[in-house]
Amino acid sequence: MAGGLTLPEPVDCPSKLGFDAARLLRIDDWMQRNLDRGRYTGSSVLVGRKGVIAHLSAVGSCTVAQSRPYSRDTIVRIYSMTKPVTSVALMMLVEKGLLHLDAPASQFIPEFSNCMALVDGAQSPDQLVDAPVPTIQQLLTHTSGMTYAFNPGLLAGVYAKQRVDFGPGSGPLEEMVKRAVQMPLAFQPGSQWEYSVGIDVIGRVVEIVSGMTLDNFFQKEIFKPLGMKDTSFGVPPKKVERFADCQVKTEDNPLLLSDAATDSEFLQDRVVLFSGGGGLQSTLDDYFRFAEMLRLGGKLDGQRILSPRTVDFMTRNHLPGDIASMGPNSFAEMPMHGMGFGIGGAVVMDPALARIPGTLGDFGWGGMASTFFWIDPVEELTCIFFTQLIPSSSYPNRAELKALVHAALVD
Repeated sequence: MAGGLTLPEPVDCPSKLGFDAARLLRIDDWMQRNLDRGRYTGSSVLVGRKGVIAHLSAVGSCTVAQSRPYSRDTIVRIYSMTKPVTSVALMMLVEKGLLHLDAPASQFIPEFSNCMALVDGAQSPDQLVDAPVPTIQQLLTHTSGMTYAFNPGLLAGVYAKQRVDFGPGSGPLEEMVKRAVQMPLAFQPGSQWEYSVGIDVIGRVVEIVSGMTLDNFFQKEIFKPLGMKDTSFGVPPKKVERFADCQVKTEDNPLLLSDAATDSEFLQDRVVLFSGGGGLQSTLDDYFRFAEMLRLGGKLDGQRILSPRTVDFMTRNHLPGDIASMGPNSFAEMPMHGMGFGIGGAVVMDPALARIPGTLGDFGWGGMASTFFWIDPVEELTCIFFTQLIPSSSYPNRAELKALVHAALVD
């Protein structure tokens, strides 16, 4: 039985965990400044070390109309922070010997059999050449040649026109994946890095290999064992009052209420597509449990999800160099120099080149609405930041929070 569905309060004396208490309070000042400057309507943060919460704070409102405050049980759209969960699911199947990472994706999705990619220097999306089928590993690491409709480049318009968006109300996952794999590839698989829908395709592979829908697999194999009681595809009716609004930063309005804030497609009974790339909603407590499982080598409260060696494998760089060396032409809210990519998240290869305080081997990822997390195996840190502002590149919150946390860590 997974222990502790609700996490304990932060320690009374952060110095017991190696933090300077006064410096930790700078995080609260930073969050309040963000609120006062109109960056966000609200946010929350959790800083843990060695499995103990050293700092927990929340400011502002999660629902503007009702003035409901942000809290640790506020439910937010974690968007691409879903990707590490899907990657864990895939690696659980790898551990069972049901597939391997060098397998061509066409082994599970036949529509992948005849791939075409843009020629080098293509001026239009119909300038194509034959390409090999992407592997499972390439889908996981954004080196498959797939892309996103919001990326720059020739294929973004094609994705948008064909509505390859993996939204919660856009139809069954199986049908969306079939549509996605018919798109041309942006480059020859393995030759470049470009943020993509590849892990949505991996979600479908999980369904095919396991014989379960992705939501059921997540619930049975990950969420229930870890005690993640508030994480799901779609918000249940009884929890809607805890569901945060989402804002969009535009040229005319830095906090425009997004259609997604009140869109009924995010309600549990309206979700018809389980997006392994961006479909989950969660809370601080729940995602802390997931991140702690990774930091602890695949096990939490007696529940073994993955082996330590598998987690070590996942959190290494799987690229031939850093992301910057692979000619990315895609949206990103993180540095690409000094950063590699593992299975489900980014890996710090050189903090100096990344220009953000950190530790060699930091592993984490964020979401479109400015949420993010990281685990630090050296300093035994697990940190999570939640807000709801699109796009995630609006402000440098990742760099600022990492600097604050490392400045408070004195032992």
